[in-house]
Amino acid sequence: MHTPPFRLAQPSRLKLSGDELAGTGLRVASPCCTPARESSSNTKRRARLAELDGQLHCSIIGTCLSTHELRKLVPKFTGLDRRDASDLEIHHSAVELAIDGGAGAKALHKLLDEHYAVAIRRFDKAADDVELLKLWDEALKSGEIPPAYWALMTHPCATLHVRQKAFGELHMLSHLVGAANRADIRRLVALEAENAELKEKVERQQSRLQQLSTQRDAAIAALNEQIAQLTALAMRQTPTDPSDLEAEISRLRDKLADSDQRVALHTSRREAAEQRVLQEQGAALALRKSRDEALAQLLLVQNECDALERATVDSADSSHSAQMRQASLDSVRGKRIVYVGGRPGSNAALKRLVEAAGGDFVVHDGGVEDRKGLLAAALPGADIVVFPVDCVDLDSMNTLKRVCERHQIDYHPLRTASVASFVELVDRLRPEHLAQLGNPPPSAFCLRHG
Repeated sequence: MHTPPFRLAQPSRLKLSGDELAGTGLRVASPCCTPARESSSNTKRRARLAELDGQLHCSIIGTCLSTHELRKLVPKFTGLDRRDASDLEIHHSAVELAIDGGAGAKALHKLLDEHYAVAIRRFDKAADDVELLKLWDEALKSGEIPPAYWALMTHPCATLHVRQKAFGELHMLSHLVGAANRADIRRLVALEAENAELKEKVERQQSRLQQLSTQRDAAIAALNEQIAQLTALAMRQTPTDPSDLEAEISRLRDKLADSDQRVALHTSRREAAEQRVLQEQGAALALRKSRDEALAQLLLVQNECDALERATVDSADSSHSAQMRQASLDSVRGKRIVYVGGRPGSNAALKRLVEAAGGDFVVHDGGVEDRKGLLAAALPGADIVVFPVDCVDLDSMNTLKRVCERHQIDYHPLRTASVASFVELVDRLRPEHLAQLGNPPPSAFCLRHG
């Protein structure tokens, strides 16, 4: 919800009415619902990257191209250093190249077409926007979002409604994915180390099994050779007593049976070892996943406990209560906070905490006793909207997001309805943490439809 570090689509691209140009300032007439300018030509062709709305460039480049690919291409058209530039600077420059058009935008378009040629051919079969959306929905279900997103945005039949729908669904997916990015990075590093260790362990076990197999084959070959020698010796010798011949044959049969048993024993041991390796690998994966989830949950709970402990210690220090309260809860002073959902006990404690810090705390239960229709009326004029995801229904959550985006109100979901989660959020919203952030700009797309 903060200002993106790149230039957005210029208002001059939108149509302005005469009445709205008059007055104290320049206002754009319904920019989110103004239809895009269509080409006067009847020729159906795919749209170029530079021809798309500037609001789409960030999502296309961020979704469809990796930072590694951008580091190879962007420095060719800008003054950035390939090794020293940050990922944000590379992304920023790529978006600017796409907006400005020219050789950089052509290179980006060519790179995207080469990467997703298969998806483009598949989407070319769509004859209208209905078939296009059907293909998009199939891509969402299968997880093949980057190729489908690029093929849809540049498709000849892609209307404003189609692009708005795809943009909105991708935007909501980014909310779900963004919260897990840090844990995913740590998990990836840990998994790579675990994978290397498991590979080394498997290689050692395979080497041991190969050695045992070689020893087994050598033992079998030696026994077979010994049997052949004894058989030849027995055939050369003329037995004087038939009972001696039968005894020799019985002895050789017993020896052969013993050899077969040893071979079967080594074979069963090898198969059991292979099964144990597979079971240990599965158990290691399950334990690693459980450990990562526990660590992520523990880190979040620790942050909440630390924030709650600081707020409790600050409140208990009577000699420096004013200074400490300012340090811990300064972000809510003089602000109106709307809290949707939660539990009665924790809501009362939060109300006392915010009002003691000089803020205004308004509670709406999300539709349990208060009517849901009052939710939209309570939000205008609020500085911050907070809602715990475990105590508010999905319908109220969607209504909250739409109304907050329409009125440019910051909204923050909480992990739980506990006091600790709220105090940890307030600690993150302290003024010194937000000093370098600005207000979000108005979107060129309809906030209701994406």
